[in-house]
Amino acid sequence: MDHSKHTPLGTHELNAATVTDADVYGPDDNNIGTVSHLHGTGAAAQVVVDVGGFLGLGAKPVALPASSLNFMRDENGKVHATTTMTKDQLKDLPEHKD
Repeated sequence: MDHSKHTPLGTHELNAATVTDADVYGPDDNNIGTVSHLHGTGAAAQVVVDVGGFLGLGAKPVALPASSLNFMRDENGKVHATTTMTKDQLKDLPEHKD
């Protein structure tokens, strides 16, 4: 996927209504997780990403600062994010507990 043609989200758009269920893509452009929910809003938010699993089962929730993800909209308006972290690096993070 060519993310260079996608529109970056502004920090005012970093909220649960906009980014929940967004796919997260790693450096190899493979889908490595899905945004489960947020703690806070804007650039200071903690984004909880479900990593691994199959159809949502067995996924491990991990928390990341919003600044470690690049949120954007594709040509169809669908929100997604990219990160420089790999799926294995995310899986190595501590499990997030609400």
